[in-house]
Amino acid sequence: MKYLVTGGAGFIGSNLVDALMEEGHEVIAFDNLSSGEESYVAHHMGNDRFKLIKGDLMDPPSIEEATKGIEFVFHLAANPDVRHGIERTRIDLEQGTIATHNLLEAMRKNGVKKIGFSSSSTVYGEATELPTPETYGPMLPISLYGASKLACEGMISSYCHSFNMQAWMYRFANVIGHRGTHGVLVDFIEKLRNDPTNMEILGDGKQKKSYFLVQDCVAGLIMGTKKSNEQVNMFNLACEEWTDVTEVADIVTQEMNLENVEYHYTGGTRGWVGDIPRTWLSIDKARAMGWGPSHSSEEAVRLAVRDLLKSR
Repeated sequence: MKYLVTGGAGFIGSNLVDALMEEGHEVIAFDNLSSGEESYVAHHMGNDRFKLIKGDLMDPPSIEEATKGIEFVFHLAANPDVRHGIERTRIDLEQGTIATHNLLEAMRKNGVKKIGFSSSSTVYGEATELPTPETYGPMLPISLYGASKLACEGMISSYCHSFNMQAWMYRFANVIGHRGTHGVLVDFIEKLRNDPTNMEILGDGKQKKSYFLVQDCVAGLIMGTKKSNEQVNMFNLACEEWTDVTEVADIVTQEMNLENVEYHYTGGTRGWVGDIPRTWLSIDKARAMGWGPSHSSEEAVRLAVRDLLKSR
């Protein structure tokens, strides 16, 4: 099959490209390299089944050209950091909602019928049902990032029903691991490299999130397309446990062989505006199709920290 992966040189996208190439598919990675790295896909250069297009979803002619002859699009390109929306209030509108519309239009014009989309647990907002199933509602996001992801879900669903397309949408918890570019693990490592005796922790350190490895995320993306065949398919992907931020800090300091690090909390129940203090997703639906995380949330954090320390 011939795939297009938007954000294909990014954190999750490059790992997905690796998996699709390993399965023997033809893959085009489409990326503007704003947060991705060409080095993440450099090992595929020279393979006649792979191509990297340096393009931007905000440029309709560029994505229209890239989607010609494509059988399946995995759409992972987006603003990668929830916090950016506070300083730049248009970033999620442009890099999320409008970019997704441009992609869907390109697919419609070129007759591409299948799309896999990386959504987010942030669409649920501050859910009162934990663990949160895919059927939870009403969904009231509290970040511009979450609002954009929810808008993209609605747009993709509408295109599916309007133009006889098919979609697989995945609401992720916190994806961590190989080639990670942002998030709490990267932040903690950089802070401790700058000052191995003190570390600032946003909020009160009690925020609890579910962390799972990017390899498990990619396996879920691919398995969903093989095991479910509705017009619009929706899955949560996460671990069934959660880890609080102070526990994450403890793991990072342990893996960096640091002792007597003083933690300084900024206070409050949130790390930043739009942060959700408790995120815990139900993965019963994904488990029913045969997917599940290979490690607990705490184990995933430890393995991801080790990988980041080697690679950064």
